[in-house]
Parts: sequence; structure tokens; C-alpha cells
Amino acid sequence: MRSWLSLPGLLQALFARVRLAVRLVREPRVPMPAKALPLLATLYLISPVDIALDFLPVVGQIDDLGVLIVALEVFLRLCPEAAVAFHRAAIAGGRHYSPMPPADSYIDAQWRREG
Repeated sequence: MRSWLSLPGLLQALFARVRLAVRLVREPRVPMPAKALPLLATLYLISPVDIALDFLPVVGQIDDLGVLIVALEVFLRLCPEAAVAFHRAAIAGGRHYSPMPPADSYIDAQWRREG
């Protein structure tokens, strides 16, 4: 049986999704009901009520991890695709958090023909 720590690709993917989710929770364009999902998953993790009891050696921790992963995936699917793409690109570019620019922004200019 392999340890979770021996699968660096899996852990890196999980941490990348958590990092993306943290940015999306801060994003104003993500609807509030979607933002409630990570909060509810976190409350489940710290609450004493569990699906499988934590004193069971492995099963108690796996159900917590499963709830966290499912909530994370559902949250990312509920977020607007434009916001997910914007923040994935920002993470890949190494940029600090900033909200998406307004969609209705435009450059006010005048066109004139000379000559």
C-alpha cells in the first residue's frame, strides 16, 4: 500500500486546487451560494459530527478528506468559467491576487480621419 505522501503529483494537484479555490472565494464575481460550499466543508472538518468516526484508524480521516475533495470539486464547477480561467492564468503567471477586471470596461476614444 502506497502512502499519500509518495504520490507527489496527487498532492501537488490537490494543493493547486486549494490555492485556486482560495482565490475564487475572494473573487467578487463568484456567487455567494457557491462560496458557502467551502465554508460548509470546513465546518464539517472541524465539527465533532462525522460520517465515519475519527477514532477508527484510517476510515475516520479518509471520510474527512473525501468530503473536502468533493466539496472542492463541486465548488470549482459552480464558479464561473471566466473566473476560473482568469485565476488559473494568474497563478501560472505568478501574479498576486487581484479581482477580475470588470467585463464592461472599455476604452473611450474618438476616431477621426485626417487628410
